[in-house]
Amino acid sequence: MIEIASLILLIIILSFLLVPSVFMIYSYFVDRNQKRHSVLKNYPLIGRVRYFFESIGPELRQYLFTGDNDGKPFSRKDYQNIVLPAKYKKRMVGFGSQRDFDQPGYYIKNTMFPKLTEELAIDQKEKIQTYAYYIEKEHLFSRREYRIQKESGPYFLDDQYAVTIGEQCTHPFVAKGLIGMSGMSYGALGDRAITALSLGLGRAGGTWMNTGEGGVSEYHLKGNVDLIMQIGPGLFGVRTQEGEMSWEELKKKSEIKQIKAFELKLAQGAKTRGGHVEAEKVTEEIAEIRNIKPYQTVDSPNRFKEFNNVYEMLDFIDRIRDVTGKPVGIKIVVGQQSDIDNLAKIMKETGQSPDFISVDGSEGGTGATYQELADSVGLPIKSAIPILHQALVDQDVRDRVKIIASGKLFTPDRIAIALALGADLVQVARAFMVTVGCIMAQVCHTNHCPVGVATTDKKLQQALDIEEKSYRVTNYVISIREGLFNIAAAAGLESPTELKDEHVSYKDLYDVIYENHLMTNKQ
Repeated sequence: MIEIASLILLIIILSFLLVPSVFMIYSYFVDRNQKRHSVLKNYPLIGRVRYFFESIGPELRQYLFTGDNDGKPFSRKDYQNIVLPAKYKKRMVGFGSQRDFDQPGYYIKNTMFPKLTEELAIDQKEKIQTYAYYIEKEHLFSRREYRIQKESGPYFLDDQYAVTIGEQCTHPFVAKGLIGMSGMSYGALGDRAITALSLGLGRAGGTWMNTGEGGVSEYHLKGNVDLIMQIGPGLFGVRTQEGEMSWEELKKKSEIKQIKAFELKLAQGAKTRGGHVEAEKVTEEIAEIRNIKPYQTVDSPNRFKEFNNVYEMLDFIDRIRDVTGKPVGIKIVVGQQSDIDNLAKIMKETGQSPDFISVDGSEGGTGATYQELADSVGLPIKSAIPILHQALVDQDVRDRVKIIASGKLFTPDRIAIALALGADLVQVARAFMVTVGCIMAQVCHTNHCPVGVATTDKKLQQALDIEEKSYRVTNYVISIREGLFNIAAAAGLESPTELKDEHVSYKDLYDVIYENHLMTNKQ
């Protein structure tokens, strides 16, 4: 018996010694004779170590070496500012801010005598049943926490401050909250992620879900949440098999009660081009929804072929509004100011206009785009909003159009500044991805999302628990709305809808504080 045990032990020891040795010898001769990698040819074994550390470099930087405020596109602090309200329904910080106050930036001006909570115009009549986590004990290698049921006020806008889009439409869209979900298509995200988002947003109420240009799926409808159906240049969901506009399909979509408005996507912050989905993501179900062929890479056109100028676009918008009876908007990225001025002038000249304009900043995200478009095309959101807002004001057409801003507006203070600069509403995308489990692996375009969010792979999607993540979506929305009212109170306002440029200042590198209108003119 002892001899058998010794033999087994000897085999194990030899295996540990022989297997690595054989692998090293094999690698040495293979690498010496290959022609693709110079490093491996000259340094076969050390070269492999180099490539190993290079491959795990992003993870090492993210978790060990990058400072809390240094990561891109979202820092560790940004990530926590999303996860903590979503999972724990908390936004409290201790000791002090980690913001670098020596750097340029926007600041919200407080008043000497803020509003009391009971003076705020909050609609808290409805109550929301949700779940959040409570940490009982936390040690270096363990955390003891459990989920508790909580009742929360929704932090709706009072009716007098509710935002109405398309007041002249047969079916206007009324928003009782200022934050909605920006366009993320089914296909870019998996069905479990879309379902969790729909359920969570529907539970929170007072919000909306932009479908993205991939069309409306059954998963968008799960949570009984209001929808803005986005229509991209590919016309997915409202097209014929040949790619032409189908007014019959549009009419069918307009009869879905949850669809409150339609949005024509002219451009997106990270990609001023048509959408892109890899063939691996285009399942038969997604192909059916979009009326395209399955398992083929999809690239939308750079722009709509249905119109070539502002006049034709406004006519197209009018026709969609006539067919659907619902508000119609456009999604743009501000680039040349002359384009924005021209849009406003023609709106005044013709009396035609979209019911809303979604303006996306160049810092916005996407599932797939090219580096050069993501890094350098289009203006950031804090520059874009004032340009669009002022152009509409100058032509006396601002009251016709609501502005919906997006582009890394994921905390109450960022949203408040966007509102003060001229936005009426705000849309968020990547923060909602984080609420359903995104760890910012930045492989959205590969269909290999490790947490099952940005993938249609059924096996990978098993990691995403729909019920669990849906409550995190709910908590995040409620928490952000609560934070906006905190800022409104500090500024002496009844409601965050009252935030204007007079409530914001800008500090430059030379410690000069500019009033917002002076700063805008300076730009």
